[in-house]
Amino acid sequence: MTNDVTNKSRRAFLGTSALALATAMLGTLAMTTAPAAAADYRQNPFTLVYDGAITKNEPGKVNIHPVTYKLNGLDIVANVYTPANYDPSRTYPAIAVAHPNGGVKEQVAGLYAQRLAEQGYITIAADAAYQGGSGGTPRSVDKPAFRIEDIHGMADFITRYPGVDAARLGLLGICGGGGYSLAAAKTDKRFQSIATLSMFNSGRVRRNGYGDSQIATIQSRLQQASGARAQEMAGGDILYAGDANLTDAQIAALPFDLYRQGYEYYWKTHAHPGSTFKYTTSSLLDLMRWDATDQIELIDKPLLMIAGSKADSLYMTEDAFAKATGTADKELFKIDGATHIETYWVPRYVDAAMGKLTPFFARTLVSGRS
Repeated sequence: MTNDVTNKSRRAFLGTSALALATAMLGTLAMTTAPAAAADYRQNPFTLVYDGAITKNEPGKVNIHPVTYKLNGLDIVANVYTPANYDPSRTYPAIAVAHPNGGVKEQVAGLYAQRLAEQGYITIAADAAYQGGSGGTPRSVDKPAFRIEDIHGMADFITRYPGVDAARLGLLGICGGGGYSLAAAKTDKRFQSIATLSMFNSGRVRRNGYGDSQIATIQSRLQQASGARAQEMAGGDILYAGDANLTDAQIAALPFDLYRQGYEYYWKTHAHPGSTFKYTTSSLLDLMRWDATDQIELIDKPLLMIAGSKADSLYMTEDAFAKATGTADKELFKIDGATHIETYWVPRYVDAAMGKLTPFFARTLVSGRS
């Protein structure tokens, strides 16, 4: 099942490295999980596309509050979730939730923000600058410095929100947002604890290819990115990467679960008009020299990293976890049987993730913790 936004716009999920691998594949690889029924963003007043999403604010329940704030001169759009029976005269711990690459706040970031609000937290999920509903041109710039600044900006805003105890601030990063959350938390000590879900190291993948499969073409791809930057700065057309218009058969033949199931999630079952996986080719100049694990030993706060046991992205979480030597309070939790994308929406896997996030944040976001 698809909705109109999918039929009208085949939004990009796949980079040229994935396409090159796809053409080398023979036959068709099936989805490992039957797709969910499509969620239509037009049927939700807040355009949320996840299961159990809020449809109206009601007294005594978790409520959602769309907000806009300035960050480096740009308008950032976000959703703040407040717990049931929220009273601004009381104090609450808060959690910032960073969305995946190409994702928006109405998808998996919103799901986990809402679930955490159900546990008594004030939470925020914001669209990255230059992406989704937030400001910034050209569109779909995807530079690590900007994504990291987005996370600092969520902290700036939510710690001033009525009722938030700024001393009890946590951070949850999902997929690419997980890699950027690790980077932000290295130096931003306002975050008292950090969790990641299905962490994706954007720099490593853009540089080396998924599964480190494109190392041989690093220099040629850097040359292409340099040319795109030169053309952009000269006033020419802005070039984009990650833009593909593949048939269902081509998608099914892709060699990685992340790409096959990502197509189902982002283009079909949880499609949203603000979500796109294309990014300016010139962004690769920044992405390819960056790595989420650089100086990760600067993280000295409690760290929880969650990933699916069957995720083909698991190697990135395991690598980062091993390198995070600055904290002794750390745990790697593998959700048995889950792939990367399945942690975004499959109820039993979301419940499993929440089963770890709930006690982790309850333990680490307590009054008086240093």
